[in-house]
Amino acid sequence: MKFQGDIDIDFGNRDAALTHLKHVNASIAKAEGELAKHNTGVYFTDIPHDVDNLATIDYKQAEERGYFKVDLLNVSVYEQVKDENHLLQLMLTDPPWERLLEKDYCEKLIHIGNYHDMISTKLPEPINSIPRMAMFLALIRPGKKHLIGQPWGEVAKTIWDKTDEGYGFKKSHSLAYSHLVVVHMNLLNGM
Repeated sequence: MKFQGDIDIDFGNRDAALTHLKHVNASIAKAEGELAKHNTGVYFTDIPHDVDNLATIDYKQAEERGYFKVDLLNVSVYEQVKDENHLLQLMLTDPPWERLLEKDYCEKLIHIGNYHDMISTKLPEPINSIPRMAMFLALIRPGKKHLIGQPWGEVAKTIWDKTDEGYGFKKSHSLAYSHLVVVHMNLLNGM
């Protein structure tokens, strides 16, 4: 049985972390049939690779053959986190949700940046919780834009349904990103 999944791990500095981990860089097929380094993917298991530590199998073909890629992402917000206790404090403290209505503040936020106008004019109810932030992050994806302007109760009915009408967000990703937005909000608020 083949395991399929999608694991993303965020780092303040992924390159620093990778210096301590034996890995092979994932590859991605380009239009000319050449392989290039995948932006974030790595393998922690044996996979055929070249002298530059690049997998010799495109990541899609590698998955079909049973290799498991992990995406290690650079998230600079984490460079501001002092330690695990600080991170927990940032995650568990209710952020100043009302500041999402401030254009300058909103533009600084990871994942939110350019969406101030939508937040302030197109949402009938405020974003004032992690679940609502998660739905908002899913709402701004092409596959769910048709739900913009509906109350959160209506959005919640179908926001996590898969669709063939454009890219959507998985609930797990959206909730994780929502926590990151909260961490960033609290950092910007001086925590």
